[in-house]
Amino acid sequence: MTLLPSIVKGMRDYSALQVYRRNYILSTIRAIYMRYGFEPLETPALENRTTLTGKYGEEGEQLIFSVLKSGNFLAETEIESTDYKSVKPLISDKGLRYDLTIPLIRHIASNQNQITFPFRRHQTQAVWRADRPQRGRYREFLQCDADIIGSTSLLCEAEILKLIYDVFSTLQIQNFQIKINHRGILAAIADVEQQSEQEKVFCTLVDKIEKIGLEAVSIMLQKENFSTETIQNLHELLQFKGNNSQLLAQLEKTIGHTEKGSIAIVALKQILAYAHTLGLPNGELCCIDPALARGLAYYTGFVVETTVANTEVGSLGGGGRYSNLGDLFGVTGLFGVGCSFGIDRIYDVMEDQGLFDSVAAYTTEILLVNLSKQIEHQLISLLGTLRSHGLNVEIYPEHAKIKKQLSYADKKKIPFVIILGEDELAMNKYRLKNMKTGVQDIYNWTDLCSALGLKKEILPPRS
Repeated sequence: MTLLPSIVKGMRDYSALQVYRRNYILSTIRAIYMRYGFEPLETPALENRTTLTGKYGEEGEQLIFSVLKSGNFLAETEIESTDYKSVKPLISDKGLRYDLTIPLIRHIASNQNQITFPFRRHQTQAVWRADRPQRGRYREFLQCDADIIGSTSLLCEAEILKLIYDVFSTLQIQNFQIKINHRGILAAIADVEQQSEQEKVFCTLVDKIEKIGLEAVSIMLQKENFSTETIQNLHELLQFKGNNSQLLAQLEKTIGHTEKGSIAIVALKQILAYAHTLGLPNGELCCIDPALARGLAYYTGFVVETTVANTEVGSLGGGGRYSNLGDLFGVTGLFGVGCSFGIDRIYDVMEDQGLFDSVAAYTTEILLVNLSKQIEHQLISLLGTLRSHGLNVEIYPEHAKIKKQLSYADKKKIPFVIILGEDELAMNKYRLKNMKTGVQDIYNWTDLCSALGLKKEILPPRS
């Protein structure tokens, strides 16, 4: 028995229908990126291991797909240890990109003299993570990023915030909520230096609350030697309720007297003020979540995440401010802020909400029905004429019964068919059928051009 070939777990094929729908999402997001002045960038799938490591925290590092060195690398390698962490650098010097932010910073560090700052870039490419696959979590997936590099102005955060709102509202996704926070708030309640290793550990663990629960995170914080007071502060933080003004007032009362807390609160107020002036609606659509951390180690200030109620998909996108990534490549001043959308998760939510009904699921606009050898020459001439004037047209390649050809058009969602039989040929006319309504009419060449949206002065195909 021959086994059918299988696909790698966590990877997926995409049918024509899925590609049409994904392209709709991508074109919508890219149009908004361009409206905001972002320029495109593409980076390679493979990055040097030195580029990828030491950037994502311990957990993120474990999810990097390593690529073996080329050639007979074992011939010159003496491997004595069984610890994979120490073995990896000996057998692998490259990896698949984990995200798009680190490649962006690597690109800027190498090309800073050719780049105009502030640098607005958008990038849509696949990333890979050696994660445990589940719905909404894949090993290969598209990310769609936008970042502003080279400015510390909080107006940049506000623009990112409004951009996120524009994307989800334009896609008509229902029940989405944008959550924002500032890492300084978490640093203040943990009583640690902001951007220190302690803060990174604290934020990484707080980010797990939604997955494993507060009690489990509290135990992990104890093991990392965080004080009972810090853990109690976290518990109190999660009890804060109300609108943004009420939450800010509670934060003022709790940590407003600290330097880190005061800076964070002022920043959140300014970001929201800018964003509302840009057109972000007031209300619960965008809310402060004092416990929002975002798991990546490189965030240093504002953080943002978008979720949808009543779904198990998880976060549909997120981002934040980072200030020190350039230092990892020997370049200072590459501070920035950005966001990233998970296209696959957005797709799943839109499918669940029935938002693809109006998305065109076809490429071919017209099928030419091929009934006999006698009229094949005229059909081929018509095919060339219509294609040369911008219409997506195909001809059924074989002579077959009309029922079979109409069924083919229906299955492919082709909206129109042109039937040119002996009767139509004798009248020098064309039969156009609307596959959605079933209505069909006979046209002369001029009227057919008009019905298809072509200019009337176009010459008819040669017979």
